[in-house]
Amino acid sequence: MSIWQNANQQLRELEVYEPGKPIEDVARELGLEPAQIIKLASNENPLGPSPKALEAMRETLERSNLYPDGGAFYLREAIAAKFGLKRGNVILGNGSSEVIEFIGHAFLKPGDEILTACHAFVIYKITALLFGAQTIEVPDPGFAHDLEAMAAAITPRTRIVFVTNPNNPTGTVVSQEQVEAFMQKVPSEVVVVFDEAYFEFLKIPTDSLKFIREGRDNVIVLRTFSKIQGLANLRIGYGLATEEMIAILQKTRQPFNVNGIAQAGALAGLLDDEHQEKTRTLTWSGLEYLQGEFAAMNLEFVPSHANFVLVKVGDGNAVFKKLLEKGVIIRAMAAYQLPEWIRVTIGTKEQNERFISELKQLL
Repeated sequence: MSIWQNANQQLRELEVYEPGKPIEDVARELGLEPAQIIKLASNENPLGPSPKALEAMRETLERSNLYPDGGAFYLREAIAAKFGLKRGNVILGNGSSEVIEFIGHAFLKPGDEILTACHAFVIYKITALLFGAQTIEVPDPGFAHDLEAMAAAITPRTRIVFVTNPNNPTGTVVSQEQVEAFMQKVPSEVVVVFDEAYFEFLKIPTDSLKFIREGRDNVIVLRTFSKIQGLANLRIGYGLATEEMIAILQKTRQPFNVNGIAQAGALAGLLDDEHQEKTRTLTWSGLEYLQGEFAAMNLEFVPSHANFVLVKVGDGNAVFKKLLEKGVIIRAMAAYQLPEWIRVTIGTKEQNERFISELKQLL
């Protein structure tokens, strides 16, 4: 008798999420020195954390024997102040992906449905499956969310709609006008999650927080410290919602889910506007360079509003493997139903130029 007979049966269908390949794995598998390898696969910040965040984390290391503040008072206060909200409007997660899991615990049961765009972050689908729910994927012409079609796809079984803005892995955005027209059509019993992990890279930001300020209890906005703040290793993100919604989500959270070192780094980084602006400038410059090179190479790409670009190269898996042999890690997109595409993160000027040089030789 297999133990699978006693396990939750939906786990049989679950495909484990595969993140971007770590530098250490590539070095070990290919016999390369880590210093020879560049990673442009996971949309990380090539500048690293804010120097102020590093200093705060070093100081906190001295208190590693103590439990962290389970309620994260100071960090939640600072996040709330930044957005003109209250501490009760903020919940922290071990990455914003944990907040997605909180939402699943709170609102999904077997037989329910979630809605996503066809090419959206795969974690939504994985989370739905964990709770026995189904994922309805709405076509996204031009790789952008079709919010009108998503509103039309809502049924009595729909519990959550995920709107990723900017979208991962395509880098596309939906406008404020589109978002507001969409929200007018969404029933109050359907939870709308605006996943805004790349929000800080937008030149013309949308305002999804207005719905929270207006008291829409069915809206949750997700943000993260992994991207603009360069704290991906610490796994810290947050959700913003009405106090009533946050009270529900808090009941699904484990005590001490966000460690004290992460809290200290996030708080210092949040207040370091100079480092964030430096990251934005580097990202926009790198984005212009990569997209210009792709155009010159006659490669189809999706104009991006985030810190990565989706580009069509023929056989994405083959290009991924050959670049890997050269010590360049990018992301193949077959898991996102895009076998001819790869996604490349904006790196430093030198990293971007090396990637383009290797890609030109390969193609």
